[in-house]
Amino acid sequence: MAEANKLGRRVSKYREQLELTQEQLAVNSGLDLALIKDVEEGRTYPPVGQLIKLSRALGQRLGTFMDDQFHPDPVVVRKSERKEEASSKGDFGNYQYFPLGKGKTDRHMEPLFIRMDKDDVQEFAIHEGEEFIIVVSGKVIVKYGKQETILEEGDSAYYNSVVPHYVGCVDGPAEIYAVLYAPI
Repeated sequence: MAEANKLGRRVSKYREQLELTQEQLAVNSGLDLALIKDVEEGRTYPPVGQLIKLSRALGQRLGTFMDDQFHPDPVVVRKSERKEEASSKGDFGNYQYFPLGKGKTDRHMEPLFIRMDKDDVQEFAIHEGEEFIIVVSGKVIVKYGKQETILEEGDSAYYNSVVPHYVGCVDGPAEIYAVLYAPI
């Protein structure tokens, strides 16, 4: 859980710089106080939708919580060199996140490769911005408001993320590329 600990330290640092209590951050982000405490104490790494809410409430871009170092353009990530940054297991789904823009500190989008497994809890996300996904393998369900769409290998979806949405796999593991844009 080294990544969860790193995230927790960063969230706590920015919250304290803004002189916010954990309770105030929970209200400002629209997230549960228990989640804020679990994140700051390194017990959980929330899914990207919740991480976007945290970053916005703290006035930071999403990448602030995922970056360690600067790399000059272009940032190239070879498939064989991808590293899992974090995973969400259990309460927040079964996802593994592999950042593809790490080190580009001036980015406005967050490109990710995501592996997902069957999820019993289908929690909807809602946050400002846009998302684009393309399925690499498996079948993926996109719930967007009341609409449900099944995507297969090579299919894509592009949507406004202020509408409640859920992305998960259907009947087993799936892999997607996702690009998230969340304005500061």
